[in-house]
Amino acid sequence: MSSAISPELFEALNRHDQQPVAMLGELIEFYRQNEQPMELFEAQKMLVRADLGLPLLAVENEPVRSDEIEHKLESGLLKACRESGEMLIRQGRVFEGWTYLRPTGDNQLIREALASIEITDDNFDEMQRVLLHEGVDVGRGFQAILDFQGTCNSITLFDQSLAQSSKADRQAAGTRLLNHFYDELTSLVREDITGRDQAPAEDETLFDMIDKRPWVLKDGGYHLDTTHLSSTVRLAMPLTDPELLQKAWELTQYGRQLNHQFQYPGDEPFVDFYPSYAAFYGILLGKNVDAGLKLFERKAKSIDTDQHGSGAIETYVDLLDRVGRHREAIEFAVQQVPSDVPSQAVIPLLMEIAKRDQEATGEHAEGETGYDLIANFCRDRDDPIGFAVAKFTRSQSA
Repeated sequence: MSSAISPELFEALNRHDQQPVAMLGELIEFYRQNEQPMELFEAQKMLVRADLGLPLLAVENEPVRSDEIEHKLESGLLKACRESGEMLIRQGRVFEGWTYLRPTGDNQLIREALASIEITDDNFDEMQRVLLHEGVDVGRGFQAILDFQGTCNSITLFDQSLAQSSKADRQAAGTRLLNHFYDELTSLVREDITGRDQAPAEDETLFDMIDKRPWVLKDGGYHLDTTHLSSTVRLAMPLTDPELLQKAWELTQYGRQLNHQFQYPGDEPFVDFYPSYAAFYGILLGKNVDAGLKLFERKAKSIDTDQHGSGAIETYVDLLDRVGRHREAIEFAVQQVPSDVPSQAVIPLLMEIAKRDQEATGEHAEGETGYDLIANFCRDRDDPIGFAVAKFTRSQSA
């Protein structure tokens, strides 16, 4: 790539002094061929403005333009941003490229542009800033934390930065963490057994290995940091893929065989950590569903929300929803949500569940719907906005 300005360029530009649009085209092509993305953007911006009859350089307090002109100007600038941003990323200038591509709002475009860029020690911080912290590709960014900084740092990052992120982001990161930890633990358990006994069959899972050989974890033994194990089990909760849920369940079975000193208590409703999480993942896998739900229902009804918060209620409602008992989830929530929890905090979730309930029962099901239950709840909580949302959505689905 050369950034030298040749005399020939000025001669070419001068030949078009009576054809300003052609002159700008000449300038654009020069910067494009020489891969000078920032200069290319400026030249393209001038051409867009020229085509619209605007001064080439923007000034302060520009006059009000028509909506049509504004739309064409914005469209042209976004196209210029796209080309310059992709060029910057190809050059390895990741964050600069992202700043140009960000106005397009096309995360898929940015992900595809970054897919060809290998993450290295040199660009790690820059890639993390874009992939993870700017939310372009949380899964890949989180995987890089695992690869470059290890499990401990990745868990810390999850708890500090991703715990309040969207469900999709938590699922993307949780998937990477679970696969990473499960694969590493399975490999170490396999090596341990091979060193002390006959090697396990290739198709044996982690659970197969420890279930057939309970001696593996006798006498206080373990294979990976046990705090990382418990964190991985906890952070896998939002996952929905059955294969991933099976891995999380197998980790709980490993945890249950650990010496009691490594079985740390959790927060309600998971104080009895591994047995409770085993029941949670078991329900989602279709194992002892009724017994498991009764366990969490009892916790949801008995745990003091003033002391422990509403986590037990939220967990039970989530489980009911995820096993397809959507109406029960709504009914339980509106009955059990503490009076000091604002209705606005739960309405978005309940509306999502009501939509799934409607899809499961049919769009034109007669009788009281989940939306009606939510509307009544909002009326009782003096929430006219929530009431209107539920009633409106109900009428739209009738």
